[in-house]
Formats: sequence, C-alpha cells, structure tokens
Amino acid sequence: MKRIALITGGGRGIGLAIARQLAAESFNIVIADVHEQTAVADALRSLEALGAEVLYCRADVTDATARQTMLADIRGRFGALHVLVNNAGVAPAVRADITEMSEASYERVMRINLQGPFFLTQAVANWLLEQQAADPAFSGCVINISSISAEVISISRGEYCLSKAGVSMATQLWPARLGPAGLPVYEVRPG
Repeated sequence: MKRIALITGGGRGIGLAIARQLAAESFNIVIADVHEQTAVADALRSLEALGAEVLYCRADVTDATARQTMLADIRGRFGALHVLVNNAGVAPAVRADITEMSEASYERVMRINLQGPFFLTQAVANWLLEQQAADPAFSGCVINISSISAEVISISRGEYCLSKAGVSMATQLWPARLGPAGLPVYEVRPG
C-alpha cells in the first residue's frame, strides 16, 4: 500500500514542488488549498502523471470545520495518513512598519501561518497515534515549512516573522510529544 501525504498550500510553489517529489517517491497525494479545483487542475494532473492517486481538498486551514472535513475525506478515500506537510502560509497583504501594522493584518497572518497549522497538526497527531496503536509498524511524520524569517527580522512584516518563529516553537513542542512514539517532526526554513 502506498503511503499518503497531505500537503497544505500544495496547489503551487513550494507546496507543489514537495507534492511532486513525494509523488515521484510513490506516495499518494492529498493537496489542500483555498483555490477552486479548476485553478489547480494542471498541478493535480502533473501529480497523477507521476503515478500518484490524488485527492484535492478545498480547505482553509484556519477553519476548524474545514480541517475536520478534510481529514474525514482523507480517511474515507485512503483510510490512512502518513505525512503532514504544513506548507500553507501568507505574507502580510500590505507591508507596514511594526509601528503601523494593523491588528487585522496580524490576526490574518497568525491564523493562516500558525494557528491553523497548529490545530491541523493536533488533529493529525491524534490520527497518527491512533494508526500506530493499531499497527506498531506504522510510521509517520509532520513537516513544518517555516522560513528564515523565524530568526531573521524584517520590521516591515513583523507579523510574518512572529508567525514563523511560532512555527519553529511548534516544531519543538510537537516532537517532545510525538517523538517518544517514534513520530518525528521536522522544520524546513526556506530563504
């Protein structure tokens, strides 16, 4: 049976590149993104051309109901999940000095870049633990795509830096919980 990988924000860019690599390594792929499926149809076909069975879930990671529905769809289609790649993320819509950043911008970036992925990881972690309890040979992992901005400051997009620093801390918290069960958590910092 092929392993299953869920990549958020996988319809383009880094997420799609990750999905293509995993498809080439014989994974079946779940792409989660906020776009209409027609907008990512070519990307989905490119994954199928690599031999992957592909499920597209139009889902906003900030929406708890959407996260639950997505995981139920994955469970219904594949019955398993092995890898979560938390890739969905945004920069501020308007770059503003930290003395002028709006609360709305801060909240938007934090919900998409940190809160949504944290609670998606929570749900997936429980599923990974459930699968491992049912089959001791099961292996899975979580991969968080953060940014060099987790350490390197940019006063014109402070909310982004803070969100990525939070992702870095989450990447320390989750392995403290999942590591003893043999479920690693990784962080990749593009930039």
